[in-house]
Amino acid sequence: MKTLLALAAFALLIAAAPAPGDNPQVDFAGFAALTSGVGAYRQDRLVDLEQFQAIAARPDALILDARSADAFARGHIKGAVNLPFTDFTASRLAETIGDANRPILIYCNNNFSNDQAPVRMKATALALNIQTFINLVGYGYRNVYELRDVVDFNDPKVRWLKG
Repeated sequence: MKTLLALAAFALLIAAAPAPGDNPQVDFAGFAALTSGVGAYRQDRLVDLEQFQAIAARPDALILDARSADAFARGHIKGAVNLPFTDFTASRLAETIGDANRPILIYCNNNFSNDQAPVRMKATALALNIQTFINLVGYGYRNVYELRDVVDFNDPKVRWLKG
């Protein structure tokens, strides 16, 4: 219930009008509110590798890789679909994801201990998991799960496909 109240509160903040003089198509205050509201929700959606793979095995689940098309082509988790974060729009997400209620699993470079191409570690506060999770929730996708673990992509349990 607390999570639903937090989501409702930040949805109201997002609807607030931009400050005078601001670009009406850029809403930093709305983004800050969304980010603040998503934090607690995200904590309940972090899963370990075993849970990640179990959810991924469901026929309606989608593993979404938001890294660049080049990084995805050089390696990714088996079954993942690529939609680069820079291409996130309402229409591209709907086209890629389909049913907004389906389980969506995400991961990024910072889930891998290898720190070598194609998964070079990012600054921890800027890990792509964070932006991807926030954006998916902001676009209305609530059934998002994020890989919590740091794993070696050479571990067969990860099911890493090299490009």
